[in-house]
Amino acid sequence: MNISILISYIILGFTLAAPIGPVNSARLDKGLKNGFWHAWIVGAGSMIADACFMLMVYLGMIHFLEIPIVQIFLWLFGGFILIYSGVESIAKANAVTLTYGRGRESLFKCFITGFVMSITSPLSILFWLGIYGSVLAKTAQTNGTGSLLIYSSMIFLGLTLWDILVAAMTSGFRRVLNVKSLISISIFSGVSLIGFGLYFGYLGLKALLG
Repeated sequence: MNISILISYIILGFTLAAPIGPVNSARLDKGLKNGFWHAWIVGAGSMIADACFMLMVYLGMIHFLEIPIVQIFLWLFGGFILIYSGVESIAKANAVTLTYGRGRESLFKCFITGFVMSITSPLSILFWLGIYGSVLAKTAQTNGTGSLLIYSSMIFLGLTLWDILVAAMTSGFRRVLNVKSLISISIFSGVSLIGFGLYFGYLGLKALLG
């Protein structure tokens, strides 16, 4: 098992979750108003939706991942989605806002909020098909299909780490949570996503032209 690849997939999962979009905005809002667990449970709901998409892609594509043309398509499509997401994260970084306040919402309602926001997003399935599909294609080519589940779990671990970090930032580490820090996170995440996108795009073009 290649430790560096495991770490890179954890980082990929982390950066996939980091752009300040609707779900992260909801995490921040619930956390600032209600505390750690409310922020965490919004992320948990979102991750369950992500897991559903990942499972659908995994079950639907695992039998086709060793076909070269499928790998090329997934690398190129995944690269495009990653670069697009990275550019969007950077472009929208200055739109980040924080609203402080106190409120009372049930954990179940926060969970449903995170789940519904992710599961109903029209771009989510394309997002996971492109990114997760390209990861599966890369893993299948270099390590065979036997390691797919392990590497997939590393992406999910990265998502989980981000969820815990955001929840902690909205409670115990609130003093470091400001607009400037969120803009920095969004820009860093965007650059990382572009980097991964260029790498997958390179793999796709290399296989296509080679």
